[in-house]
Amino acid sequence: MKKWMVVASVLALVLCGTVMVSFAQEAGPHKAFMGGPGHGPGMGMMLHELNLTDAQKEQVHAIMKANHATMKPLMQQMEQNRAALLAATANGAYDPAKIQALAAQQAQLHAAMTVNHEAIQHQIYTQVLTSEQQAKAEQLRGDEIKRINDRLQNMANGTATAPSEP
Repeated sequence: MKKWMVVASVLALVLCGTVMVSFAQEAGPHKAFMGGPGHGPGMGMMLHELNLTDAQKEQVHAIMKANHATMKPLMQQMEQNRAALLAATANGAYDPAKIQALAAQQAQLHAAMTVNHEAIQHQIYTQVLTSEQQAKAEQLRGDEIKRINDRLQNMANGTATAPSEP
């Protein structure tokens, strides 16, 4: 049972890393960390719903560009880690210790990316948004929290369904 939990965790981490890197490559540095499909509203949808002015959009772009240098090495390390995991499990190979080590590295990288992502959101929230836009952002955040809590309640009741796009 414990082995399956480790395998499932590793696969989830690999999937998250793949999605982040893929999204970053497709969207470019100014959009890569603003949320995406299946991840709740994220900052991208929030920014869209906040009706930013052109000047605000330029400020957001500048913040994203300034932070790209920090995020790019993390994304590259996540891809290298993913490649190492694929190599470690090629041809049905299974070394729990090696997989656990790679999973731990991936978790650290994911944590670092999350911290950077939240720092970017904080910069945008405090330096770009007006007080009215901040209030709307908080409403959107509350809506997302409600959706998460509803899904958790459904899971607890055994009535979970696939998450819907907001």
